[in-house]
Amino acid sequence: MKETYRILAINPGSTSTKISVFENEREVWNLKLSHSMEELAPFDRIVDQYEFRRKVIVTEVEKAGYPVGSFDAVVGRGGVLYPVEGGTFAVNDIMLRHVHEGVQGEHPSNLGALIADSFAKEARCPAFIVDPVVVDEMEPLARYSGLPQLPRRSILHALNQKATARKACLDRGWKYEEVNLIVVHLGGGISVWAHCRGRVIDVNNALNGDGPFSPERSGGLPVGDLIALCFSGRYTLDELKKLNKGKGGIVAYLGTNDMREVEKRIEEGDTKAAEIYEAMAYQVAKEIGFLAPVFRGLVDAIILTGGIAYDKRFVRWIEDRVSFIAPVLVYPGEMEMEALALGGLRVLRGEEQPKTYNPAIP
Repeated sequence: MKETYRILAINPGSTSTKISVFENEREVWNLKLSHSMEELAPFDRIVDQYEFRRKVIVTEVEKAGYPVGSFDAVVGRGGVLYPVEGGTFAVNDIMLRHVHEGVQGEHPSNLGALIADSFAKEARCPAFIVDPVVVDEMEPLARYSGLPQLPRRSILHALNQKATARKACLDRGWKYEEVNLIVVHLGGGISVWAHCRGRVIDVNNALNGDGPFSPERSGGLPVGDLIALCFSGRYTLDELKKLNKGKGGIVAYLGTNDMREVEKRIEEGDTKAAEIYEAMAYQVAKEIGFLAPVFRGLVDAIILTGGIAYDKRFVRWIEDRVSFIAPVLVYPGEMEMEALALGGLRVLRGEEQPKTYNPAIP
């Protein structure tokens, strides 16, 4: 067994691509590449961005002094596949086909397996994904929506949610499998999870129009009005899909998905921007309250994570409304890069076997 494994972790997000190089557990280099709306506008589908993002990553990794052939594994963020259990999965042909087709929906994480696979083939090393967004541990009662044709689905920020929950428990001497947590990922999409003794038993579908609106997603909408809008003749199917994710939420109201720009407008006295931004926090607080009965009120902590959790004003708006439920713990940013690398490292060391993606397709 090698003493030191070098792992490349790739995490495509809505408007950024994060890349890190790990040597065993230690991150030795990282970079966040930002992609403007103008750069991404020419691509009709997210998978169409593949070559654009791959070329940028290759350039930056080699510029940093890490030849593609020097990696022992490449790990990408998992995409919107068919439902799977949590863990590390080897990239295979059926996975690549499913993320390319968007079998469960369009999402930037669909690029993770595609880019990891291209790097791994060049480096002649394995490619993995870890805890994809379709990790499904929902309870049966949570799957009912009100229409049998539209069951509720588990699509969420699994990678950061699981990693942050375990980190918070470690910091407090708790066992993740013994506590009840509500964990909120505040990013381009917003997911609110009910972690019941180590299992995620309920969650909003943060990708396809459920829960709070976010920087670029509409969240849950008034259904009757939405149906009327769909048949108004004003929008094509593709345009409506983009209003749901990509051009919804803060983008629809303020024309930007950059929360730093929103904060700047607020500081300059833009009262409308402040009201819309607080409305997003209001909806997050409502979603947290929505999950409290899942635990019959026995919630040990509420955890806020993701990029927007750096904004103390936004955090305070949420805390003011939900702190009566449980203590609010704040873990700004995310642990996704570490979680990706460690998932690959455990397999390289033989501590666990990679799982095979071969879903029972509904």
